[in-house]
Amino acid sequence: MVLLGILVTLALNLFVPGKTLEMLHFYDFVISISITIMVWEGNLRIDHWLNQKYPWITKPGKRIPVHLLLSVGYSAIIIMIGSYISNRFTNSLPINGQDFLKTTSIILGALVLMSVILLTIEISAQFFMHWKNSLLEIEKYRAESLQAQLQNLKNQINPHFLFNNMSVLSSLVYKDQDKAVEFINQLSKVYRYLLDNQNSELVSVDDELTFLGSYIFLLQIRFDKNLVIRVNVKKEDLVKLIPPMAVQILIENAIKHNEASSEHPLTILIDSSGGSLTVSNNLQLRPQYEQGSKTGLQNIRARYQFFTSIPVEVISDASSFTVKIPLLSSK
Repeated sequence: MVLLGILVTLALNLFVPGKTLEMLHFYDFVISISITIMVWEGNLRIDHWLNQKYPWITKPGKRIPVHLLLSVGYSAIIIMIGSYISNRFTNSLPINGQDFLKTTSIILGALVLMSVILLTIEISAQFFMHWKNSLLEIEKYRAESLQAQLQNLKNQINPHFLFNNMSVLSSLVYKDQDKAVEFINQLSKVYRYLLDNQNSELVSVDDELTFLGSYIFLLQIRFDKNLVIRVNVKKEDLVKLIPPMAVQILIENAIKHNEASSEHPLTILIDSSGGSLTVSNNLQLRPQYEQGSKTGLQNIRARYQFFTSIPVEVISDASSFTVKIPLLSSK
């Protein structure tokens, strides 16, 4: 404010008739600085009051004219009173009729113009700030919404998975207690993986295959030789990323819709090529097969939409059913 007051004094000296740089005194700067501080502080308090009465974000149409009127009016009054007091005690302004009126008009016009410019800058800054904050709020709520949707999609997996394995375990306990113990051990590893990754949006292919090792063990206990699962994933693809349990859903879908018997074993192949992880099975639909809701595939597609525009590819013919899911990089 001190610097601004000095600049105002020097600027006005160029426009006031009869004033020269040599005529400036210390009190000219003191008065100018005092008026500048009063104008600035008063406008800050007007701004604070109007923020409560007419917020920029909700009432910009009323805020602009009211703010302009109050700010310019207040500034004009302070400048006129300050100029009068200054001239009264220092005779620093010409006092002869038209010269005094002209001088006062110049001072008043210049400082009011400065107030309008400052107010315009403030209005622009306020709109920019609120626009920026609005964008941040939109992105925040969008991210929270997407996170909630993603969590909801992941939560669809657990109940079905638990139900199937509890059914197998309940029957296994009476048939082979040793296998039941190992089944519980592998099931605990599966659920440890689920707990460790319940908040993970993506996991490495290596971690997913480690989880699948325990999951496939559970399936082999259930289906024995009726189910064959082969995994052949390239070493360089192990560091790529996929949504957790995406492959498990595809395996579970294959078992759900196809016959797996000693006469017709179900074979599931998992391999990687061309930037995709492929899960395919021989097509041998159950005799009582009914068109499903495709919840599993919809779940995978929806989860991938959070991370990439590359589609999940589904290929079906008379003898096989194949799903290709994109392998994502960490970048």
